[in-house]
Amino acid sequence: MRRGHVGRAVGHAGAWLLATGAAVTLSWWGVHSVMSGTAYDPPLALPLAVQPLSSSTHRAQPPEPTPSPAPSPSASASTAPASPSSSAKPSAPPTPQPRRQAPPSENVKAYSVSGGRVVFDLGATSAELVSATPLAGWRMQVWKQPSWIRVTFTRDGREVSVFCTWHDHPPLVEIVDP
Repeated sequence: MRRGHVGRAVGHAGAWLLATGAAVTLSWWGVHSVMSGTAYDPPLALPLAVQPLSSSTHRAQPPEPTPSPAPSPSASASTAPASPSSSAKPSAPPTPQPRRQAPPSENVKAYSVSGGRVVFDLGATSAELVSATPLAGWRMQVWKQPSWIRVTFTRDGREVSVFCTWHDHPPLVEIVDP
């Protein structure tokens, strides 16, 4: 009798594991398909222009002087100095720089609202969402269309939205925070 009871218990446990595994897999697949393409994807980094460092503790160093070649005996006997082009060594080829996808925009703007923070790259005729980050306890949704983007933060029945539109006009950002 005990053997049948144990066999049934193992069978039930196996069926439970199989059903639970299938449910978790189906849930993950559903959530993954809904969340792909939203603001939860890894953010795109915009390259920043390299600027010289200057602070009270770090000062930019002046460029190192390049040594001029020693004058030859015939040059020292001459009264006219050698022209710079004839005495200068040929310069090394420039170091190749990594390729950038696009030059950084001067119009990256951040908007902080009571539900979080939204950053847009505002172009002349369109805009792109750079990032959207909800504050702790807030949920976020993002909608993207060819001529507008909407980011909405929600918490306890409250809704705060940031709209960016550019249909027939330059990008315009509006905040609805009742």
